[in-house]
Amino acid sequence: MSAMSEPSRVDPRALPDVSALSVGVLGGTGEQGRGLALRLAMAGQRVQLGSRDAARAQAAAAQMGHGIIGADNDSCARQADLVIVAVPWEGHATLLAGLAEALAGKVVVDCVNPLGFDKQGAFALAVPEGSAAQQAAALLPASRVVGAFHHLSAVRLLDPAAARVDTDVLVVGDDRAATDTVQALAQRIPGLRGIYAGRLRGAHQVEALTANLISVNRRYVAHAGLRVTDV
Repeated sequence: MSAMSEPSRVDPRALPDVSALSVGVLGGTGEQGRGLALRLAMAGQRVQLGSRDAARAQAAAAQMGHGIIGADNDSCARQADLVIVAVPWEGHATLLAGLAEALAGKVVVDCVNPLGFDKQGAFALAVPEGSAAQQAAALLPASRVVGAFHHLSAVRLLDPAAARVDTDVLVVGDDRAATDTVQALAQRIPGLRGIYAGRLRGAHQVEALTANLISVNRRYVAHAGLRVTDV
């Protein structure tokens, strides 16, 4: 390459093979966690549900089938190659603070939406760190935190009649290899497409958009998702 030539640009559509990764889902007995676990397992991924109560996780896993197994949150965090955080916002900080050592060195995917609800509907909550994903990054300094899977309908994910989940997944993070991995994981699910949407500092915008989608769904009695055009 000459000194004046431009360096070759990495193809944003060239994503790694993640089929061999084992995936743990913390908060895996909630609707969002079960939905993601089910779809990933149906796509051939090895999946483990995590819960505060191992017996509850094991019962949920047995009911879901597709090779899913259940364990307590600590065991799930330690055994999985990649971990998805799908716990309620209220327990987010406490859970992750206790799992920092177990999650060290792993890609951690935060899909938690800090939302409040009043008579006017859903609204985004202020988070001191900026977003749930940024809070996760602060609590897990040895992990590679990525924000993703915020806008997926749990109803659609858990619907056995829905062969595809046709929507895009906005992926935010500061580590290119980690965001590529999460994009590739999303695309294991038929109909999903992982789209890089910027640095982790933009996670608050992605999380807050969930409140708008809830308003769309209530007005139109739907399970709306997102599509990014011209990409």
